[in-house]
Amino acid sequence: MSKIIGLTGGIGSGKTTVANMFFELGVPVYIADIEAKKLMNRSKIIKRKLVKLFGDDAYIDNELNKPFIAQKIFSNKDLLEKMNAIVHPKVATHFKRWVTKQTAPYVIKEAAILFENNNYLQCDAIILVVADKETRIQRVIKRDSTSKAKVKAIMDNQWSDEKKMELSQFVIKNVTLSNTRKEVENIHKKILTTICEF
Repeated sequence: MSKIIGLTGGIGSGKTTVANMFFELGVPVYIADIEAKKLMNRSKIIKRKLVKLFGDDAYIDNELNKPFIAQKIFSNKDLLEKMNAIVHPKVATHFKRWVTKQTAPYVIKEAAILFENNNYLQCDAIILVVADKETRIQRVIKRDSTSKAKVKAIMDNQWSDEKKMELSQFVIKNVTLSNTRKEVENIHKKILTTICEF
């Protein structure tokens, strides 16, 4: 069975970029957010529960109404937690099935809230991606055409980097792509040489 390496970082830290670098090195990568969205569109059980939670506007033409959901959960922590309670167990089950099909020495599980929902406890080691706050804010504003207030609101719901560092085995400072790639390659080698120790 492949070892599970968790990959996380706050919004805008660049964890998906880092995940893609590991993928280029031949490491199987599971991006929890992408798989969650697929399941929210595919699973009849999730659909039924989300419609019950958010109302009929949760889906348009059988597709998840992402802007509507985002607006609903933006300032409502209770709704966000209820949605996560519906979606996360299904993603966890899907991930377990996915891992059993992998043959690589280790896999990457990329998830934004790996610590916040205690999923880090199922990982053999954690890689944390960090960047300074202002850089992260500007990245997300550019990527999502959103406002600074919305990015900060998401950040406020996530653990601080300092808190995450205490529980992480590896930390990548994602400032320039060339340096980040070097760090990824070094961590990849370290994981392969110490995999039996996990």
